[in-house]
Amino acid sequence: MILVDFPAYDFKVQSIGGKDQIFDPCRKKWVVLTPEEWVRQNLLQYLIQVCKYPIELIAIEKKIQLGSLTKRFDILVYRGTTPWMIIECKEANTPLNEKTILQLLQYQQVLNATYLIASNGPNTIGAEIKMGNLHMLQQFPIYIDPNL
Repeated sequence: MILVDFPAYDFKVQSIGGKDQIFDPCRKKWVVLTPEEWVRQNLLQYLIQVCKYPIELIAIEKKIQLGSLTKRFDILVYRGTTPWMIIECKEANTPLNEKTILQLLQYQQVLNATYLIASNGPNTIGAEIKMGNLHMLQQFPIYIDPNL
């Protein structure tokens, strides 16, 4: 289990047509504030503020092709131009279980990242892939610029 202490952040929230929206600084647009989006936005601030991951190397909800299926990952952190970490977000009351891990492994088939993370806010799990094996993480990995 990875302990995540979400940092304080002044989220921009608005209500339009009875639906709450939150401003996503990565996508630079307003998105519907669902319970899963709340987890995604808090985790995004953790990655940027605490882990110091470069915001310009974070992709949110992009489509990928998995065979004939079109899927959409939650968060992908790049290291240079290479997918480095796939993060799957679930709403707070959704357990992180085998189904969540299988979802990450499906994305991994296409993206070939080094790290797989799943979070529902209160609980975060992660693994590093080394030589085809999963090694559980106790914390988020340190981001090292590949150009250094």
